[in-house]
Amino acid sequence: MTDATSRDARATPRGALDIPGVLLAGGLARRMGGGDKPMRTIAGRTILDRVIARLKPQCNGLILNANGDPARFAAFGLPVIADGVADFPGPLAGILAALDWAAANRPDVKLVLSAAGDSPFLPRDLVSRLHGALEAEKAELAVAASDGQSHPVIGLWSVALRDQLRHALVVEDIRKIDRWTARYKLATVTWPTSPLDPFFNANTMDDIAEAERLAALDGEQPS
Repeated sequence: MTDATSRDARATPRGALDIPGVLLAGGLARRMGGGDKPMRTIAGRTILDRVIARLKPQCNGLILNANGDPARFAAFGLPVIADGVADFPGPLAGILAALDWAAANRPDVKLVLSAAGDSPFLPRDLVSRLHGALEAEKAELAVAASDGQSHPVIGLWSVALRDQLRHALVVEDIRKIDRWTARYKLATVTWPTSPLDPFFNANTMDDIAEAERLAALDGEQPS
């Protein structure tokens, strides 16, 4: 890791909690013809740029989880970590990689936020509300929800649970996030869906077109 990316990964915006964030960007855009979904553009900005803009003020540094050549993300200036468990392509493997990274590089950190790299309209109070619920409910994990649906890939994860997660992945072959989170006390925080669902994600070209409309509705400005 270069000095520049080390500084970026540790920069603490004013008012941010001591929680780093991992952007999960490992999925391939098969329904869009292949490639990295977060690199698609919405109203002239990549989805990943929009995700970073939403989370950077909330997190004590950001890292990117992606497999393959990390150089394709060099322009974003974030540390890129690959899955540490072979043959487990999925969000739990990315979350585990982030927890391992935090244990090795940020031993002071107890929690890591995960977020989908293809969700351009994430709430600006995501980290504070998740953390508040986790503390209030004395929970071990916290996840986001909207419109009656949980979004388990977007949540707070305890670094102390990384060995249990590794066992679940490697020994028990558990890949669904909610199967694993069901073992722990879980806080679920619900966001409103007006004027838009903040957890909208872009999976198809039709979703990209809809995201263009939502971007105008949202009135997001570059940070």
